[in-house]
Amino acid sequence: MTDAPTFLRQFVQHPRLVGAVLPSGSALARDVTASVPRTGHPVVAELGPGTGAFTRAVQQRLAGRGHHLAIELNLEFADRLARRHPEVEVVRGDAAALAGLLADRGHPYADVVVSGLPWAAFAADRQRAVLDGVLAGLGPAGVFTTFAYWHALSIPPARRFRRLLESRFEEVVVGRTVWRNAPPALVYHCRRPVR
Repeated sequence: MTDAPTFLRQFVQHPRLVGAVLPSGSALARDVTASVPRTGHPVVAELGPGTGAFTRAVQQRLAGRGHHLAIELNLEFADRLARRHPEVEVVRGDAAALAGLLADRGHPYADVVVSGLPWAAFAADRQRAVLDGVLAGLGPAGVFTTFAYWHALSIPPARRFRRLLESRFEEVVVGRTVWRNAPPALVYHCRRPVR
């Protein structure tokens, strides 16, 4: 069953929250989730999982280990994701509240935060609020990964977000362009949060 019709419908209804007309592809999902360790018992927080493109990839990397918390504002996406992935703790909530959501579940922080959020669709104050939430919930050695659509890199909100990342992390590595995604995208791998 394809998620494209659901994703398109949600985009039309909530363009500032969904931010794309199609779910991310498997090639982008592999790149975004590459920071999820294949050993140990990490806590992985996924922001804006949508219909689960990154969720599947996180679960493949975890292979039954650790704790996977998926935070989704959209009710239809959250319900669908919870039905598809009962092994994932799906929470209908705001990514800006990440630290509290983790603490409520007994986790002092996340080892990895993976984001599918539409950063370029957010106003400046929303970008800051959610990134502050990421920093509050991310461990000192944690990794934050997110992506940007290649065609939108030059628009002001995308440029502002990139500057924000560079001011909040000591290291921001830009991955290769994933041309097989629709639309093409690149991944930001962010390490050593500046507090």
